[in-house]
Amino acid sequence: MISGGVAVTAGEVLLRGRDAATPCPGALGWCPQQNPLWPHLTVLQHLEAFAAVRGMMEKDAALAISCIGKALDLLKHFKTPARSLSAGEARTLSFALSILGDPAVMLWDEPSVSVDPQGQRRMWKMIQASMKSKERAALLCTQSLEEAAAMCDRVAILVSGRLWYIGSLEDLKSKFGTSYRLEVKMADMGRSDALHTEILNLFPHAARQERTCSLLTYKIPTADALPLSRSFSRLEAAKRNFKLEEYSLSLNTLHQVFVDITRDAEEHDLEVASNGAVEQRALHP
Repeated sequence: MISGGVAVTAGEVLLRGRDAATPCPGALGWCPQQNPLWPHLTVLQHLEAFAAVRGMMEKDAALAISCIGKALDLLKHFKTPARSLSAGEARTLSFALSILGDPAVMLWDEPSVSVDPQGQRRMWKMIQASMKSKERAALLCTQSLEEAAAMCDRVAILVSGRLWYIGSLEDLKSKFGTSYRLEVKMADMGRSDALHTEILNLFPHAARQERTCSLLTYKIPTADALPLSRSFSRLEAAKRNFKLEEYSLSLNTLHQVFVDITRDAEEHDLEVASNGAVEQRALHP
């Protein structure tokens, strides 16, 4: 809707105080999920065409294209048609087009997909450099939590089209990442129920998250896990008594926080759906 690709059905979108449906040239940079490339044009021709659309002077455009090409390692592909680029190279070009001309607002929909790790680092450096100005804003959609942690000062989590969290990474971690994650791998799953009882004895408020053929996963509140020396001592005893293959006790990672929020949201949606699955009507004689 911000880019104008989908009509706004309610509310309004303003870019620098103007209607987003008619943005001024150069105000918006967009890297959609599908690469907006012409197969027969070369990389350089793409950059020159987008610079012209943005209203850049020829001299300024040449300098900007050279700097972006060098920073993203695209110079060697300047004469290559888009159809001959690899998936990662095409994605890098699409990202380069979105930042050309220093737009005031930039929208990136998974820009680093298919890009190799070195290319991702170059892309992240360009994002950080372009966002130094306080007069510029960007919206980054990504499934890479590493990318979100490296790039974003605020994060939002969407589940099934609904906003479940928005705020800083520090706030996200303090609210949802303070628990511990316990993973236990058993050699004899026939004793899993007995082990479950033992874990609840060790950690009274533990909540089982997953159960597979040989692995049990629990969410342990911080109060139950501290001090860690006592927890590991008890787990070592359980390892001997139940002949566990291995176990691990660690703080929730950002990835696990995301997984937990997503799981909770999906379970909530399923509960709501099941409660409303049967329509109740009064019976009349």
